[in-house]
Amino acid sequence: MDYNIVPLNELISQFSRLPGIGKKTAQRLAFNILQQPEENAQKFAEALINARKQIHLCKCCQSLTDRELCLICDDSRRNHSVICVVESPKDVLAFERTKEFNGVYHVLHGIISPLDGIGPEHLKIKELMARLSCENITEIIMATNPTVEGEATASYISRLVKPMGIKVTRLAYGIPVGGDLEYADEYTLARALEGRNEI
Repeated sequence: MDYNIVPLNELISQFSRLPGIGKKTAQRLAFNILQQPEENAQKFAEALINARKQIHLCKCCQSLTDRELCLICDDSRRNHSVICVVESPKDVLAFERTKEFNGVYHVLHGIISPLDGIGPEHLKIKELMARLSCENITEIIMATNPTVEGEATASYISRLVKPMGIKVTRLAYGIPVGGDLEYADEYTLARALEGRNEI
């Protein structure tokens, strides 16, 4: 149902464009914003604008940061010879929660999916290959989700990396097939990391 209030309809429309937000949830969020003190609504709007303006991709790992290098890439205590390749910045957070991985990351920002028109050229694979050619990397851990597309992406990257003499491993299947890393608990992720296999 549309209201005869253009700004309200626009607010509902913007909320409903977010993933997982249906029309009813968008309406609830819009009304909640309108019931907040104006100062809170202002802070919410500023947080959105500031995040959009200040957050960009790390020039090294392609994860999100508000600096030139993210805190992980900039940390000399991390093992920079091991790169864990993940699909999205959310996966980096999932691994960091385990406190089991001391290497660094590379974020692909998606997976190869021909049905969706996403090829290797749409991902951050070129940036990964550039890192491998100029950094002293000993191992790549392919941590894409265990889906058909995730497996295809891991295999594609493995074929590119193997001729360089770099060890390529895959996470063990402590993670259910078809599951998302974002929703895996810390123990499952830690076990999968420990039991990774060479591909």
